[in-house]
Amino acid sequence: MENMQYAEELVREFLIFRGFTNTLQAFETELCTDIGKGFQVNKILDLIFAVYIPKFQAEKLAGLFSFFKQCFSSWSETTMLDTLLKLEGSVLRCYIVHALQSGRKDKVVEFFGMNGNDLLLKSYDWTPWFAIPYLKNPNMDPQFRVYFSKEWYEALRLSVRNFFSEVFNGTRLPALLKISSEKNTISRLKRDNKHLSLKLSQLQALLEDKEAQLGQSKRSLRATNSSATSSGVEDENLHLSASSEEICSLATSHLGRREQSEECATAEPVKIISGHVKSSSGHDSYSALSLHASYSGIDDAAQGFYGSIIENGREVLGEEEFPEVSIEFQETFLGHTSPITRCRFSASGNNIASASVDGTVRIWTYDSSIPASRNATIYCGAEIMSLDWECKSDRLLLIGTADGGIKAWNVDAKRVVCDLNTTEAFPSVLDLKCSPVEPIFVSAASSQRLGSNSMESLGYASLTVWNMKTWKAMTVLPLGEDPPAITSLCFNHNGKILAASATDGMIHMFDMSAGLQITGWPAHDSAISSLLFGPDETSIFSLGSDGRIFEWSLQNQGRVLWSKTSSRYKAIQRG
Repeated sequence: MENMQYAEELVREFLIFRGFTNTLQAFETELCTDIGKGFQVNKILDLIFAVYIPKFQAEKLAGLFSFFKQCFSSWSETTMLDTLLKLEGSVLRCYIVHALQSGRKDKVVEFFGMNGNDLLLKSYDWTPWFAIPYLKNPNMDPQFRVYFSKEWYEALRLSVRNFFSEVFNGTRLPALLKISSEKNTISRLKRDNKHLSLKLSQLQALLEDKEAQLGQSKRSLRATNSSATSSGVEDENLHLSASSEEICSLATSHLGRREQSEECATAEPVKIISGHVKSSSGHDSYSALSLHASYSGIDDAAQGFYGSIIENGREVLGEEEFPEVSIEFQETFLGHTSPITRCRFSASGNNIASASVDGTVRIWTYDSSIPASRNATIYCGAEIMSLDWECKSDRLLLIGTADGGIKAWNVDAKRVVCDLNTTEAFPSVLDLKCSPVEPIFVSAASSQRLGSNSMESLGYASLTVWNMKTWKAMTVLPLGEDPPAITSLCFNHNGKILAASATDGMIHMFDMSAGLQITGWPAHDSAISSLLFGPDETSIFSLGSDGRIFEWSLQNQGRVLWSKTSSRYKAIQRG
């Protein structure tokens, strides 16, 4: 209501312009007796608790509430009107209590004489109050004791303040009062637009300078690489020619020439070092390949050597290039004392959860306006197997551990709000996934803990659906008899379909409404380490522990839409 004064000036200006002098005089008179105090909450509170009640002006107090009831009736706010009636009753009781505490029982009798009939018609709760002027110690009476306490008085003031603040802030403003707000908004937007235009021109100039520097750096780098590559090729040819006899001896040994194999066995271990290689990104990379052979393992060494040469050659020359990712901003979070095993962004991207092998989870809060800071450190006491954020907010993080524990951490409260446990038969929580719509999550637990061996040795699986309001298990999804461990979970956009991948290479699809498996197919020859729906959810991607990636059609089950094999994905899934 800070625009009220500006609107009143506009009304005065208009009335003078039109020559409505009588209307102007009436308007000024109404302003002088403005009972609503311009809808300013502090002035209304002072009027009630510092003027009308202390000075025993009961008639004006009732008139004030009649004025507001008339306003709310015109606004058609039924709920507000009911609340106002309750507050009016409490304020009138406060008036009576103040009069009794001041020794003015006559004012109480006078009050009931003027308003008694109206009060009885409104509510039967007022009936006992008609006897209060005649009680010897009303402040000791159990029925009235609470109204004489300081706590009740302070609570009443706060309730009145909150009510009027909520009402006036949410009131549908007349168009006249919006003029000033819209004027201020337009001025602010113009200033912001001018500031952003200036900032944009500065950034464009900076970008042009950076592009010029980048082009110059690339030209210098290409010139350096071209000279280094020619030198590296000569070194590689020299090494390969020098070791040709050893390669031939390995090959003839593989074909069964035992005499020459025995001679090779008594010689020094074979050591072959590859030459200089230029990577597809334009940077120089130096790789060393060492091969040590003995009589007992010379065939395997030879086979490994040839495989490595072919793989390296394909990786450098034949494998398709990945698009370059430009980094616009980089922030470093320091604090972990052990290797980090998992990271998860929250729904908005403002919070990051990271887990390390020492059983700790750290939550980082990112804000570009302030330096990066650690929000919290969670000590779980066991190896962290899985992390997942609630999809609708940044407040809740789920943590799955190797001892069958599932912890729910509230970021705002900075404490564990729930600590669940799976059954003893399934002690390792391999993955957790929250529904994007419903307040539920699914846990994938295995009968054996993940050790240094392969993922295939995780034992059997259990899929449990949990309620995030009651923090109790709702159901267990059917997987059949002795199902292999589930390694990855993924919901579709509306949470009605759940995809799960297993260590036997199978992909399972579940209908969450019915709690049943609707389909499944063998996708990999090895364990599947990760699963993700495609952008349009007509396909699903799977990453195997052998580094193979498949895109599967969901409209034509079992059909491969795209595939990729690369050693770099092996490195990713192992990390």
